[in-house]
Amino acid sequence: MIKDIKRTPETHPLTWRIRNDKRPLWIKEYRSQNGYIGAEKALKNFTPTEIVNIIKDSGLKGRGGAGFSTGLKWSLMSKDISINIRYLLCNADEMEPGTYKDRFLMETLPHLLIEGMLISAFALMTYRGYIFLRGEYIKAAKYLRRAILEAKNAGFLGKNIFGTGFNFELILHTGAGRYICGEETALISSLEGYRANPRFKPPFPASIGAWGKPTCINNVETLCNVPGILKNGVSWYTNISKSKDSGTKLMGFSGRVNNPGVWEVPFGITAREILEDYAGGLKPNLSFKAWQPGGAGTAFLIDHHLDLPMEFNTLNKAGSRLGTALSIAIDHEISIVSLVRNLEEFFSRESCGWCTPCREGLPWSVKILRSLEKHQGRLGDIEILEELCVFLGPGKTFCAHAPGAIAPLQSAIKYFRIEFEEGIFLKNTDNTF
Repeated sequence: MIKDIKRTPETHPLTWRIRNDKRPLWIKEYRSQNGYIGAEKALKNFTPTEIVNIIKDSGLKGRGGAGFSTGLKWSLMSKDISINIRYLLCNADEMEPGTYKDRFLMETLPHLLIEGMLISAFALMTYRGYIFLRGEYIKAAKYLRRAILEAKNAGFLGKNIFGTGFNFELILHTGAGRYICGEETALISSLEGYRANPRFKPPFPASIGAWGKPTCINNVETLCNVPGILKNGVSWYTNISKSKDSGTKLMGFSGRVNNPGVWEVPFGITAREILEDYAGGLKPNLSFKAWQPGGAGTAFLIDHHLDLPMEFNTLNKAGSRLGTALSIAIDHEISIVSLVRNLEEFFSRESCGWCTPCREGLPWSVKILRSLEKHQGRLGDIEILEELCVFLGPGKTFCAHAPGAIAPLQSAIKYFRIEFEEGIFLKNTDNTF
């Protein structure tokens, strides 16, 4: 049975305002539902340092996949007061296959993102912000442009906001549609008008970022959590969760389930609860085979892992990642080899080509997987794939693109090796070619 969800401001800080018809909430309606209250409280009652400490104490972690402490990230911004130009960038380049949570927020609550960026900008002493939006999100771009104009006309963007003397300009920038722009330094390169290649770190963007100035990059969902924390306080936010990870998270299931979607749930809920109580389980006559917890770039897990709580450390220990927390269900009719081949084709195509392991290794894995899919594989192919998983692993490439890309392949071989072995073509019974 699909769970009946009752959203309240106390339990669903991100989604309680969402209209039943899913139409965007424009400024008049948003303000009638406590919109911009958190921003006014933050700018009038707290100093930037106090807001940074509040976010740090709240335990808010980045919702883009890495799960790094947001408050700690903010505290790393340069303290050099002689630098009067700083930037806040919103990473809205949501190109992870199977993930659509940021799109959901931007298309229904554009002012929540703007309010979150306003508070964050004040805390970081930044006077200009950019929303770097995936180019294919046409509807989100349309809604955000209108919401930014509404916020300007209401005095929530521009000069002397809330009479505090704080100025903040917000600009929407649509990208050309590249997965690698999700990596923060590649995003900066693209924003500046260059090819979207990652940059050396250090220096980190907090010191030298966009146009050589201190820059903070946060995900859409991360920024949308900020207004509620400032309005209701740290204790409220930490107590919503069922785990050590604070607050709520947009989570969901796609695949051949009865009710695919995304829901705001507390950290600590199990994947099985989301799959069965929210997504309604698999469609009739299908049996469960595997799942990816947080998008296409996370390692496969199997049935007994569904009972693990959806939280960062637990899924890391299980050999995967929480990632974006938009899970993908795989049923028994789906070939793992075909599925992985499809994923690796995507990641291979989206590689920026900057470093050799990623540029050469991912296409090589695709070539082998195509052979195995056609049952034309050769002895030793699986071992080559396993070696590629090592060569493209963490610390072996310039950025995290290849390690994320290879995670599904490595876990697929671990759990479903027999399907890979079935793809090897043997001419003779003595296993020779």
